Amino acid sequence: MRFTTARLCGGKSFMAIPAEAAELDLPAAAAALEKAGIRIQQQDEMMLVFQWNGLETTLYPQGKVMFFPLEDRALCIKYATDLLGMLI
Repeated sequence: MRFTTARLCGGKSFMAIPAEAAELDLPAAAAALEKAGIRIQQQDEMMLVFQWNGLETTLYPQGKVMFFPLEDRALCIKYATDLLGMLI
């Protein structure tokens, strides 16, 4: 999967944005993450928030993934690829 990235929160966060349209089923994604031992901290129809590799991670239905704190673009893309690979 290809991504573009955006720097957020004064450079303390990175968001990976899929280059191709994606539509995630957040309840199914939450169930898959919980099955993998990841505790969901917040869940609603717009996002999931959980810890991923020591980072606060927010997953959106469009396949966007935000990592905080993270300042490394390449690591953002790697983590997003790994995470979405579990869910798609």
